[in-house]
Amino acid sequence: MDLKTVLHPNHLALGARMVPFGGWDMPVQYSGILAEVKAVRTAVGIFDVSHMGRLYIHGPQAADFLDWVLTGSASGLRVGRARYCFICNPSGGVIDDTIFYRLAPDRFLLIPNAGNRADVVAWFQSQVDQNFPGGVTLDDRTMETGLIAVQGPDSAPLLDRLGQLDDGRPFSDLLPFNHADAHLPAIGPGVTVTAAHTGYTGEDGLELAMPNSAAPAVWETLRESGAVPCGLGARDVLRLEASLPLHGHEIDPSITPVEAGLRRFVRTEGEFVGSDVLHRQLREGTERKLVGLTLPGRSAPRAGYAILDHGDEIGRVTSGSYSPTLDTSIAMGYVLTEDAQAGRPVQVDIRGRLADAEIVSLPFYLRPRSS
Repeated sequence: MDLKTVLHPNHLALGARMVPFGGWDMPVQYSGILAEVKAVRTAVGIFDVSHMGRLYIHGPQAADFLDWVLTGSASGLRVGRARYCFICNPSGGVIDDTIFYRLAPDRFLLIPNAGNRADVVAWFQSQVDQNFPGGVTLDDRTMETGLIAVQGPDSAPLLDRLGQLDDGRPFSDLLPFNHADAHLPAIGPGVTVTAAHTGYTGEDGLELAMPNSAAPAVWETLRESGAVPCGLGARDVLRLEASLPLHGHEIDPSITPVEAGLRRFVRTEGEFVGSDVLHRQLREGTERKLVGLTLPGRSAPRAGYAILDHGDEIGRVTSGSYSPTLDTSIAMGYVLTEDAQAGRPVQVDIRGRLADAEIVSLPFYLRPRSS
C-alpha cells in the first residue's frame, strides 16, 4: 500500500488526480498541468513534497561522515547554508542527488528522494558502522514532518505577508541556498517552519519544513492567499524546462555526475566515495554526454526513445515533454561525446516515426533575473 503524506486529505478535497510515486500516493495534477506550470512561471504555486525524505544527521563526526559520502563539502559549509550534491557508489554512479543543510556545527538535515530514501538510509548506516562507529547518529523524521515547496516569482512576497524569519527579517531577505527558522503568525499562534531558499522548478521560491501538526494549516493558508496547488506533472515539466536531473532518468547508479554535466557539484580535492572514478573523469572526460534536444510542435519524446543520426542510433532520450513556457517539445538524453555538438541535427524515433530534432545547449529555460 502506498504511503500518504499528512496533506493527503487536502489533495482529495481539492479533487486532485492521485497517482503512485516513489511508494507514495501523490497528486499528479489539480487544475491541469499547463495552468499549474503557468502559475509557477508567472505568480506562485505550491507543491506537497512531503514524500521527500527528512534525514537528520548529528554527532561529533557528522561533518566528516558527510564529507565521505557526499560529492560536496559538508565541513566547509557554514551554519545556515545549504548545498546540492550527490551520494555516489564506489564506481561514481549516483545513488541519489540531494540538498543538505547545516543546522548547527554537528547537526545536518539531508533530503533524499522519496523512492531512494530507504536505500540512502541503509547505505549511510553501513558507512557509519564501517567508518564512523559511535560518532554519527541518523534520525529519519520523514513520517513526522511535512514539506511544502512555494515556487514562483511571487513566493517571497506572499510569505512576507504571512510572517517573518525568527531574526526579524522578511522571507524575501533569505539568500539562495540559505535557510532559517521562521514563524507564521498569520496562520496561527506558534506556527513555526524552517524556510530554505531552494526548489526544483528553475523558478525563484522557498521550501518550508514543519511538524505534521502545522502542515494542513500552512497549506490551506497559502492556497487561500493566492498560491495555486500544483502536482507532480507540473513539477516534472518545470524541472525539465530548467534541465534539472531526475533520478532514474538523467542520473542513476550507472551514471556519474560528470557524465550528467554536473561536474560543478563534485569536489576536485579530497577523498570520498567514488572520488577515484570521478576525478579521473574530470581529468580525462567521458564517453557519453547529456544533451538537450528541441523538436517542433507537441510530439514530445519519452524516456527510452532512440536518438539517431542518419539512421544510426547515437543515444537515448532520458526525459521529454512539451514545454508550455517555450511552446515547443524538449528532451534530454545521452549521446556519445563526439556527437554532442550544439546545433547538430538528429532524429528521434517516436513510436516508429522519425522526428527531426536539434541538439541544443542546456538549460532550456533560465528565469529572468530581477533588476
